[in-house]
Amino acid sequence: MWKEFKQFALRGNVIELAVAVIIGTAFSKIVDSLVNDLLVPVLGILAGGTSLKFLVLNIDGVVIRYGAFIQTTIDFMVIAFSIFIFIKLFNYLRGKESVSLKEAPHPNQEVLTEIRDLLKDQQKPKKKSPSKKMKINIK
Repeated sequence: MWKEFKQFALRGNVIELAVAVIIGTAFSKIVDSLVNDLLVPVLGILAGGTSLKFLVLNIDGVVIRYGAFIQTTIDFMVIAFSIFIFIKLFNYLRGKESVSLKEAPHPNQEVLTEIRDLLKDQQKPKKKSPSKKMKINIK
């Protein structure tokens, strides 16, 4: 059982997932700081000098916190846009790398192509020489 767990835990996908979670956590702190320390104060100034999360509507003793909703919506938009930009950058960088790999073929490419061609030739049915038809006379 320990051996199976070790194989599972040290498999490439699990390690990559752990790294992604750690980077995602650090990335969320950056986005939170961007929203809370930069955007919200600016929007608060535009909203009359108050923080958005303190904007409320009081109707018959019921408090509607529309400012918190606006704040959460802004958080979502900034996070979504940040992830969009990050993925665009990642795809751009990955695209450059894949182009350079296409320019330099793998050293074994030629040998593998020859093997493929030989296998195709072996699978083709061989042409039979025309056979002479025998005539049978039945009396």
